Amino acid sequence: MALHAEAQRIAAEFEFTDTDVNSNVAEFIAQMKEGLEKNATTMSQIPTYVTAVPNGTEKGLYLAVDLGGTNFRVCSIDLKGESKFKLISSKVAIPKELMVAKTAKELFAFLAKQIELFLQEHHNDHFETHIRRRQTVSTPEGYRDEHIFNLGFTFSFPVHQIGINRGTLIRWTKGFDIPEAIGQDVCALLQKEIDLLRLPVKVAALVNDTVGTLMARSYTSPGKTGTLLGAIFGTGTNGAYVEKLSKITKPMEGDYDKTTGEMVVNTEWGSFDNGMKVLPNTIYDEQLDKDSVNPGIQMFEKRVSGMFLGEILRIILVSLLKSPTISLFGDDDSASNDWHSTSEIKKSSPLFTQWGVDSSILSDAELDNTEELGVLRQHISRVFGVISPSLEDAQAVKTIAHAIAKRSARLAAVALGAIVLETDRLAPVVSSHPGPKSTSDILDDVAKFKIADAASATANKLADTAGLTVNDDEIVDIGVDGSLVEHYPGFKDYIREGLRAIEGIGATGERKIRIGIAQDGSGVGAALIALVAAKMAKPTDYLGDLRRAAALAEDIKA
Repeated sequence: MALHAEAQRIAAEFEFTDTDVNSNVAEFIAQMKEGLEKNATTMSQIPTYVTAVPNGTEKGLYLAVDLGGTNFRVCSIDLKGESKFKLISSKVAIPKELMVAKTAKELFAFLAKQIELFLQEHHNDHFETHIRRRQTVSTPEGYRDEHIFNLGFTFSFPVHQIGINRGTLIRWTKGFDIPEAIGQDVCALLQKEIDLLRLPVKVAALVNDTVGTLMARSYTSPGKTGTLLGAIFGTGTNGAYVEKLSKITKPMEGDYDKTTGEMVVNTEWGSFDNGMKVLPNTIYDEQLDKDSVNPGIQMFEKRVSGMFLGEILRIILVSLLKSPTISLFGDDDSASNDWHSTSEIKKSSPLFTQWGVDSSILSDAELDNTEELGVLRQHISRVFGVISPSLEDAQAVKTIAHAIAKRSARLAAVALGAIVLETDRLAPVVSSHPGPKSTSDILDDVAKFKIADAASATANKLADTAGLTVNDDEIVDIGVDGSLVEHYPGFKDYIREGLRAIEGIGATGERKIRIGIAQDGSGVGAALIALVAAKMAKPTDYLGDLRRAAALAEDIKA
């Protein structure tokens, strides 16, 4: 019983109360506003120069490429309108020698070649005709090359974006190390190699994967209202949302379309509250941060994203294994183990290795609600290297894993709810028809249920009794992607529980927030940003084209 009591005590340390939720929302909004006003803030609030989101009616054929790590993906997306599209894609591994090449040309020439091979295989009709030239009197030669495809370039490395298709590399991550590329415009590097192959492709947009998630969701979401926010809750976490241009008062270097009055902002919310004013903190969070490669950085992400949740659990379990008063994965004799065996942990267990525990264990623990927790115990045995884990062992892991994941989801609600409030997207409560109770009484009843896990269903019934309805134009649409929201059971339910706890949203406002999966932001989303960029493009500069062609000819000769 000592293990059970200790697991309960540790789980209580991860409780994130309604009061905590609201204090974090207030600070999140304050840091959002600070990031809109000046640079070098905790939350970067990066302008993306994307000034419109799709509504599902868009049509056209676009390309998208994604350099997200050790693989390079090429896609074509045929937007058919009516929120429908057809996607074709291919993926190739980046040769390791190109990840540490001497020059940027070696890597980007490889990327351009993959685009050429993709066009040859999947769009050969365009490829064979791309050297045809349209007659024009605007150049001495009487012709010019045509760009048939606009391309969205998802580049998942830190960049300083200075336009919708301009961004300089800040640093490499994920095993890449090409010093020459630092400070260079990655779109220009790719375009140069594309032009050398004379491909009919223009790099039209530099894409952040979170912005792509927003765009993909906005194209496919049901109803009339555009999507407000795209968020990723997976290995990492981040969000991008539609902000009023009038609120972005810090300097912006690049050109953009001012007519929409809006711009998509990449929050980089993983770094929210690095100063630890309001974020929850335990000794286990502190140890994870201390042992990480970036102590003091990405403090929000370290409590929310899948990359870190398994490590938090590992740190806790190791601390229990070291305790002389707690018996975890070890029995005095077979009588104390319901499997009539003795539990033992192998010295080679991943529990003793940093990052040795994958966050999928949290999902397995949440899913297993059987009396004997047989599935979870098999996972503990197979993955943790534990011989005959007892029921009490499994119960302790389940209790702690649940607390870690629930805190993560309620923190996710902080980010979503803060953006909903800061953008003033919630419409006033709609009117109700007369009933046996007054509307105010019903809404008071709704509020009483906001903490319970069954609050959503109960609140909906009460709201229906009061005659409260949500019109389509009142919906606040949010697109989400990532392993946590897709695979962790109940993650979205816990987010909604957190949203109901937020002052200014409550049960009534939460009913107006629609959260839907938005997959393939690096494909469909990138293509849609390329579409927006194409609409923003200024009339072609023929003289500039001629100068670039001359420079290209010199490069070819060299």
